[in-house]
Amino acid sequence: MRMNNPLMNKRLIAGLLASFVALCATVQPVKAQSGFGHFITASGDQLLDGDQPFRFISFNIPNLLLIEDNFPFTETNAWRLPDQFEISDALATVRQMGGTVVRTYSISVVRGDDPPARASHVLGPGKFNEEAFVVMDRVLQTANEQGVRLVIPLVNNWPWMGGRAEYAAFRGKGKNDFWTDPQLIADFKETIQFVLTRTNTLTGVRYCDDKAVLCWETGNELDSPAAWTRDIAAYIKSIDPNHLVMDGNTGGMRSGSLDIPDVDIVTTHHYSGGRGGMAQTIRNNAAQAKGKKIYVVGEFGFVSTAQMAGAMQAIRDSSAAGGLLWSLRFHDRDGGFYWHSEPSGGNLFKAFHWPGSEVADAYDEIVLMAITRTNAFAIRGLPVPPVPVPAPPKLLPITDPGAISWQGSVGASFYQVERAPSADGPWTIADEFVDESETQYHPLYSDEAVPAGKWYYRVRARNQVRVPGMSEPSNVVGPVTVTQVTRVDELSDLENADVHGNLTIKTDNSRKAKEDAERAAGNAGDALTYALPNLVKGFRVFAYFPTNVADLKFSISKDGKNFQEVKTLRENYYAGSGDYDYWKPVLYHAENIGAAGYYLKIELAGETQIGRVEIIRAPGRPGEN
Repeated sequence: MRMNNPLMNKRLIAGLLASFVALCATVQPVKAQSGFGHFITASGDQLLDGDQPFRFISFNIPNLLLIEDNFPFTETNAWRLPDQFEISDALATVRQMGGTVVRTYSISVVRGDDPPARASHVLGPGKFNEEAFVVMDRVLQTANEQGVRLVIPLVNNWPWMGGRAEYAAFRGKGKNDFWTDPQLIADFKETIQFVLTRTNTLTGVRYCDDKAVLCWETGNELDSPAAWTRDIAAYIKSIDPNHLVMDGNTGGMRSGSLDIPDVDIVTTHHYSGGRGGMAQTIRNNAAQAKGKKIYVVGEFGFVSTAQMAGAMQAIRDSSAAGGLLWSLRFHDRDGGFYWHSEPSGGNLFKAFHWPGSEVADAYDEIVLMAITRTNAFAIRGLPVPPVPVPAPPKLLPITDPGAISWQGSVGASFYQVERAPSADGPWTIADEFVDESETQYHPLYSDEAVPAGKWYYRVRARNQVRVPGMSEPSNVVGPVTVTQVTRVDELSDLENADVHGNLTIKTDNSRKAKEDAERAAGNAGDALTYALPNLVKGFRVFAYFPTNVADLKFSISKDGKNFQEVKTLRENYYAGSGDYDYWKPVLYHAENIGAAGYYLKIELAGETQIGRVEIIRAPGRPGEN
């Protein structure tokens, strides 16, 4: 695992700056509200909360209604609905960052090639998935509790979660018919009516009466004719006079939208500098909308931190009501974060996590997140409060000291893992600085140094921006019977093994490799050899094959020179190329090898990328590991 020096990293620098600003301001952290006093309304080209201006800098959270990024290696369905922990974590994260608005992704529509387990919202004309909408009920309930408003697009131009092409396919028609065909328009209006008039099963409040909704967006990045927008906006207002309507047209500012009476908000999305740069384009758009419509920057990203900071400053300086970065992913209920590489982001950018990690230095995550938080409070006219001490994490059940995970805490930079021979202690620190971003969809921590016996575990969350910065301890899990320990190599570098051939570490194309951020890539003839202090009892190797599967070869040695091949089991978890041209994931494993040796060699037979190696051995006595 990557070692972090808490005194020498970007997280500390950003944290100290934030703390200095906060201490100078001498203010208390903003507390989450319970519900809202007013609907957000429009006054000319400005949003109002009651009689007060309402402005924001915050995030898109595409997984808030339906998760498309669930990538455990041994699972083949990347989709699932978020649970209460994840929804609360997402909205509490935004609140801690100073945000008061979140844009969800669109209401999902089932696709013809979807796996049966995918929980889309719309199943056909007039057919709706109650399970998915109960989750949406929970999102609205939690948004009220956290004091975060929602922008909700009603349909998608793109296929990722289903959209206009799927509505058309239900009736055997083409996607462009969605704009003009009376039957398709009627089908979509039926969805609108269902959504807007739905009564929340958890609160008893109809969606059209829920103040947590900032506005309904006609859709995500639509290329709709103005006539369609005019019709749909009027229909939304006929059902729901309480909420504003945003025109979800794609590209730049559409002048025709400024003339549609039932459109309250216009929006643009930005993923490049454009002529004059992103900031200048935003200023130009705001000037075009000024005095006519409210203007919101619905998405922006995939540019340098300096350009992102400039865009946020342009939003603050102009008449724009707000801006929403693309995008944020929240904590995973099974440990760590959800991950999403951006294919359109030049094979560099991934979805952001708060408060950022050195794992994401390539796109400057730590610094950008600190800058975003500063701007989010500044646009509201507020000083930046201190980042609070994290809440205790929740330690998940443990059956093996090589597979320890927890549900993370909002704002935590690191975690301290502690073990004890009894539930009452005394507690010993196993590791002070575990970064949950170092691991994607695998257990977060392996306690290789634990001696044989029965042990109890707990975890604390810590940050680097405030003293004291350590949470109270988590729940205690145990006793865990230790008969073996596991060395884990996440292959963030090649320092933990002897390398033969031309193996290199790859960080691109992570989406194709189940979001594994760092992998050892090589070809036939390349090899890795690991040396262990105790006899190897077994291993697990997680491999990806971009083209054809070329099975790895495994061998064991007692002296590091004479190797004997070991037979392994092979499990294939390939579920098709999907939307992102996924590679073929194969798990190789062997158990109970016996007294074969202290060295494990892994040899490649073709184009391969290895994401993780787990080597199981006997534990030592105290002080031996």
